[in-house]
Amino acid sequence: MKKIFIILLILGQFIHAQNKKVKDTSRTELDNIFVTANRTKTVRQETPVAISKISAKTIDETKATALYEMVNKTPGVLMVNLGNEQHMMAIRQPMTTNAYYLYLEDGLPIRPLGIFNHNALLEINQFNLQAIEVVKGPASSLYGPEAVGGTINLISQKPSFYPEFKFGIQADQWGYKRIQASGGATIGKLGFHIAGISSIQENSWMTHSDYQKDNLNIRLDYAINDNTRLISNTMIGNYFSDMSGGVNEQDFYNRDYKSTSDFTYRKSEALRSRLTLEHDWNTNANSSLTVYHRDNKLGQNPSYGIRWSATNNPTSATGEVNSNNFKSYGAVGQHTQKFDFWNTTMVSGATFDFSPVTYWSYLIKLSATLNPGDSGKQTVNKYEIVSEHPETKLANYSADIYNTAIFKQISFSPVSEVTFTLGGRYDNMKLNYDNALDNSTGNKTYDKFTFKAGVNYNPFKEAGFYGNYSQGFSPPNITTIFRARPGTGGTTGKPAEFYYNLEPATFENFEIGGWVSVYKNKLSFDYAAYYMEGKNELLNIKLEDNTTDFRSAGETSHKGIEFGLNYTPNRQWHIRLGGTVAEHRYIDFKVSDITTDALQNLGGYEMPSAPRWTGNSELSYYPNWFPNFRAAVECQYVSSFYQNQINTVSYEGYTIFNGRLGYKYKNVEFYGNVLNFTDKLYAYNVGRGNVTSAQSSYLAAAPRTFLIGLQYNLCLKK
Repeated sequence: MKKIFIILLILGQFIHAQNKKVKDTSRTELDNIFVTANRTKTVRQETPVAISKISAKTIDETKATALYEMVNKTPGVLMVNLGNEQHMMAIRQPMTTNAYYLYLEDGLPIRPLGIFNHNALLEINQFNLQAIEVVKGPASSLYGPEAVGGTINLISQKPSFYPEFKFGIQADQWGYKRIQASGGATIGKLGFHIAGISSIQENSWMTHSDYQKDNLNIRLDYAINDNTRLISNTMIGNYFSDMSGGVNEQDFYNRDYKSTSDFTYRKSEALRSRLTLEHDWNTNANSSLTVYHRDNKLGQNPSYGIRWSATNNPTSATGEVNSNNFKSYGAVGQHTQKFDFWNTTMVSGATFDFSPVTYWSYLIKLSATLNPGDSGKQTVNKYEIVSEHPETKLANYSADIYNTAIFKQISFSPVSEVTFTLGGRYDNMKLNYDNALDNSTGNKTYDKFTFKAGVNYNPFKEAGFYGNYSQGFSPPNITTIFRARPGTGGTTGKPAEFYYNLEPATFENFEIGGWVSVYKNKLSFDYAAYYMEGKNELLNIKLEDNTTDFRSAGETSHKGIEFGLNYTPNRQWHIRLGGTVAEHRYIDFKVSDITTDALQNLGGYEMPSAPRWTGNSELSYYPNWFPNFRAAVECQYVSSFYQNQINTVSYEGYTIFNGRLGYKYKNVEFYGNVLNFTDKLYAYNVGRGNVTSAQSSYLAAAPRTFLIGLQYNLCLKK
């Protein structure tokens, strides 16, 4: 990465030399314009979904070390920090790693269908973001499967009209350091933007938690003529992280932040490239064609893969090493047509994606050193590798995934105050596989038509209302399909059994909402109320030895209210309030076929890791008496939630405060962030199995953290 930053520094000098060649054109924030919900630029008043936008100003002032610091500012969103930019998500779902979220980069999925990874956003370059749009609720009718709980679209920086260059460094007291640089300009018909970032974590508050991340993004825009543009995007990223995992209850409350292993890790090598041709046929018609390629290698010795039982030979355990590698070749075509009749807009398109994937996992044997007993409980102090067994495969398959889809959406306004939106999409996922564990070959097909219908009613300039019905669809992740069931395969002596019969999850979502903006837009309020019902939702049961058995729930329900308020009484003050109240329950979830088991169906129970209340609010101050200074205090609240599926143990939740300061002097900005200002002891999530002997695993959050940074911003105008 040092070479990257040398290149970027040279770029800064080049930009300075081009100063007199470029016109002065200002960029405008269009916070009321969205592109994600309708795949085209649309005003909020014509968007019948719950959608939020994190602006360039918010991104710049947050100075986040990880995406969750920005995304959690959105009402209805809880991005769960798992450390070192690893994460899980909760949008109209409990905190989960399941494939019910779609992550987009400039409208294109980061992962192909069938190869979901809840950590996909760790590949994102935070210094390359212009905005973040979050659509809450199913968006499968436009973007396809996995767009169920929510869709997050990370919008990259575009080439500036005038030369600009940024360079920054930041660090905290726990061994985290980051260096970043970006630059861009438009010279004649060619515009370019380059952004690089390099992060490193060493000797942190948690043992065995080092990581390193390097990312480079390059964008080129070429104006073929006034109506035709060619856009190229390339991302190269490398990531390596220790995986510290959770800590037991005693260590957590003693603030003894020690990992039970010193060998677990996650590493990623990612390349994404795309080329887009856009053409404006006239003021009412636009077409685009994007071809793209992905190349991703993900290797792990995961902490979550350690299997240990307090009752079955507690001084030994097992783990695994795995590798998941895929490439993608695809295309997306889209045409947008506007008609004067009823102010109609029609978006039509088709996608094709071919993604060959290979996956293998093998057994490792571990020894477990126990802690002294505490009230009869046994916990592990440390795991150590005894032997590795590449010959004992836990999974071993290759597959070709073919994803094809067509979609269409139409919006029209028969009267000026009312806009109707109808959309539909047909997806077909074909999987040709070769499973080496049972020497089987075959194919599976998952297909579904998803539909949505919405209406916007804007009786006043200051207020609007909407309602929608939308469907969601998500086939099982193929890694789940070819994972041997617990108690089979490996060293069990029993033939491996697999999850070939898992059905796709389907969802129906009903939603109403609205917005109000008064006092010359100084006060705005938006809200949404939803009820979403899922069938065949893929869930898991954590067994006594920490293995996971996958089941499809017969039926689940998800309902809640999301709200956000922004108030700017004057230029000095800004108040943002955001919150969610939600309930997630099993309606029908059969967990046992054994008649003697006390609990056979979890119907009526709350889902674990599902807080009833979450919220994020912020007070910002920009004093007139001290120009170019800013200060903000942020509050993050998460209420109590159940740790296990049988609702016997809960975690109390947390309330924390963050502070941010910044001052700009000419081209230099100095800033400081304080995260967890009160040094609160809390965990991002706590999980526990259903059996009586199960013990809680705490994903501990960082103690009070001081981050300081410096950023140089050079913007040249004629």
